[in-house]
Amino acid sequence: MNPRFLIPILLLGAPPLPAQTPAIAPDAALVTEGIPPIPAGLAATVDRYTESRAAFVQSWHPTKREMLITTRFGDTNQVHRVRFPGGDRTQLTFFPDRVLAAAYPRHADSYFVFAKDTGGNEFSQLYRYDLATGTITLLTDGSSQNGLGPFSHTGDRMVYGSTRRNGKDRDLYVIDPRDPKSDHLLAQLEGGGWHPLDWSPDDRTILVLQGISANESYLWLVDSVTGEQKLLTPKRAGDSVDYAGGRFSADGKSLYVTTDRESEFHRLTRVDLASGAHTYLSTVPWDVDAFDLSPDGRILAFVTNEGGVDVLRLLDTATAKERPAPKLPVGLISALRWHANGKDLAFTLSGVRSPADAYSLDATTGALERWTESETGGIVVAGLADPELIRWTSFDGRSISGFLYRPPARFPGRRPVVISIHGGPEGQARPGFLGRFNYYVDELGLALITPNVRGSSGYGKTFLKLDDGYAREDSVKDIGALLEWIKTRPDLDSDRVLVTGGSYGGYMTLAVATHYDNRIRCSVDVVGISNFVSFLERTEAYRRDLRRVEYGDERDPKMRAFLLGISPLNQAQKITKPLFVVAGKNDPRVPFQEGEQMVATVRKNGTPVWYLLAKDEGHGFAKKKNADFQFYATVAFAQEYLLK
Repeated sequence: MNPRFLIPILLLGAPPLPAQTPAIAPDAALVTEGIPPIPAGLAATVDRYTESRAAFVQSWHPTKREMLITTRFGDTNQVHRVRFPGGDRTQLTFFPDRVLAAAYPRHADSYFVFAKDTGGNEFSQLYRYDLATGTITLLTDGSSQNGLGPFSHTGDRMVYGSTRRNGKDRDLYVIDPRDPKSDHLLAQLEGGGWHPLDWSPDDRTILVLQGISANESYLWLVDSVTGEQKLLTPKRAGDSVDYAGGRFSADGKSLYVTTDRESEFHRLTRVDLASGAHTYLSTVPWDVDAFDLSPDGRILAFVTNEGGVDVLRLLDTATAKERPAPKLPVGLISALRWHANGKDLAFTLSGVRSPADAYSLDATTGALERWTESETGGIVVAGLADPELIRWTSFDGRSISGFLYRPPARFPGRRPVVISIHGGPEGQARPGFLGRFNYYVDELGLALITPNVRGSSGYGKTFLKLDDGYAREDSVKDIGALLEWIKTRPDLDSDRVLVTGGSYGGYMTLAVATHYDNRIRCSVDVVGISNFVSFLERTEAYRRDLRRVEYGDERDPKMRAFLLGISPLNQAQKITKPLFVVAGKNDPRVPFQEGEQMVATVRKNGTPVWYLLAKDEGHGFAKKKNADFQFYATVAFAQEYLLK
């Protein structure tokens, strides 16, 4: 434990400590209310659960067999270079704020481009990093939100989306990163859901996705010189269709995408550009979550999400048949990246016993190589529990599932329960590395349940839509049914339940706290929605219409009344059990006022409320020092209100 943290402190609303009692001082950027001093001894106990790292594939070098990754050596994720499998991670960027993504251009190896925000505000700026000198050059305007986009095949241009014009609509810009003055508006668009996906082989056309909601999107072709736009996938009468991904075929005559058109699940699909005809290439009855096309166009690598576990598959584009693929460790796969050599496929892989790491597969030999081996901070991973897939029946007879992590056998009897609800709302709880959460299971002896209530992805588009509009609280009832299911388990203590979640999971946490106050001991809301109307009015303009499609349009009087009626803030008088609220001052998604107003209202009940606000964070804490203090405080909260 760093000695600078071992100082006596007094926090707002807490009883005084004896003068000699050492406590953990929060960073200057943290505002604490109602949180008692955290004993330094707690940090000494839990610290090894805070020291795990993760490494994420970003980009292959255009000619050499080396790659860029992001990982954390200090406080935040930064760009590192790895020259060979198992090689040293050489840090290239050194910022107090996280780097979100990085990519080399095709062919050129003198620079790469990366995206970085400030204080978690998600208003990413694009920068050029020159390898020879380490010089960093700002490419964007410094204030709008910008996303790292694909490079042209010649490698001399990059297309990206930006809210520069008015803060609401995401337009397309093109730039030669070697010359910032070349930056120019290509196409003025309407809405915040536009994302460029790929350039045609001749670089004349750019494939662009227009996202409307989790269930509806469209593909457009945009002329890379004139900006002229052509809709490729018109709206189908009576049926919303969703698309994702997008790569031009090697001959430029078709596209590879994933879509739920005529299916419950996203299938790998070839779209003929001349006719618009769709040919479905994957037959597994699960979502295809990611794919990438080899540079020669011969192999499609894709990942199927099969009940929450990822499977890597290889498809021969000439025969439309799968090729043998190696069996990987059970886990989650993302960031598929083909090397220019056409045989090496990079990806990020994480599992229950290993944080995310960079791997590569030789598609010709099947050889698997691990490029990074991220530290687990002293956690003995061999003893970590495998999750159990569980199911329970909800109020309407629908089967709902989730994962149960059991504590070690040395904890006998009925175990207290933590229910951790994912965000989204179209997210999915999946069996990956738990990181800090391993402490709750392995050291405190808590049982952890991660449910996938209706509205979660991964179970078909019908299930995804079940919480839309006026059915919003049906997902809350799924947690009510889970609380009843817990009562039937001889190994779980239904009298000691803590509910937590982040973002939309934070809303779910607050809603459960209002509906089922008598069935839980306490709750922890992290950057959650407390009032749908104030949330929709305050969330950043570029995402407001997208959220209205999901939750409802607060400008419609009937919907406004409904949203106000189901908002936890307006039911806060029902909360009598202790509440911990966490917020980020720079959060563009769920503004910090959502937490602030909930804290003020629940305190009127005389209910114990802890509040933690980070002035240098956004939608969740990205800086290690802040995340550590949040963890210390949450453990102390659980010890005080769940375990006592």
